[in-house]
Amino acid sequence: MKEEPFIPKSESLDSCDEQRKFAYEHLIEGADLRRLTAETCLDPTLSGARLISEAFRRGNKVLICGNGGSAADSQHMAAEFVNRLSQDFERPGLPAIALTTDTSFLTAYANDYGYDGAFERQVRALGKADDVLIGISTSGNSTNVVRAVAAAGQMAMKTIGLLGEGGKLTTLVDQAVVVPSRNTQHVQEVLLAIEHTLCFLVERSLFDPK
Repeated sequence: MKEEPFIPKSESLDSCDEQRKFAYEHLIEGADLRRLTAETCLDPTLSGARLISEAFRRGNKVLICGNGGSAADSQHMAAEFVNRLSQDFERPGLPAIALTTDTSFLTAYANDYGYDGAFERQVRALGKADDVLIGISTSGNSTNVVRAVAAAGQMAMKTIGLLGEGGKLTTLVDQAVVVPSRNTQHVQEVLLAIEHTLCFLVERSLFDPK
């Protein structure tokens, strides 16, 4: 017989048992996936951090792209690099650009050509050899990210994929970090933790003498 999960009780008179059960199980599922990712994705995460660190050491930059929640992650990650991750760790800004922020370009390009090439166009205009492109896609199949990765490869850029499992980007990028799930919500939650981990590893690798 399957053991029922422990769900903390509430003293609130208006609490709903079914809602509490759903909320508890949803949070635990996310926590379990984060633990599984820690057990299976450490080496790819470390390899991705090395690629980014090496690019910054050479004087190259990082471009980041994704759609929806992954667009927000692109901006978040670029902000961590240019500003800082940890309040107690001062260091210079690092050159990172989110390809999701220029609404004038994005709407102009989408209006003229369609959306599928919006990231590719920016990669070709802004990127150069040995820069790094980070593509974020919970499905691993986002067409505009696939096209950006292909363009980056043609330009001798390095490519990293922050992905959910099962998509074609897994085999297209130089380094894939694949969260072992296809649940979009939980994949997004874990990808944010991976992004923070990458930023932490990079800034400490570059600027922490210890």
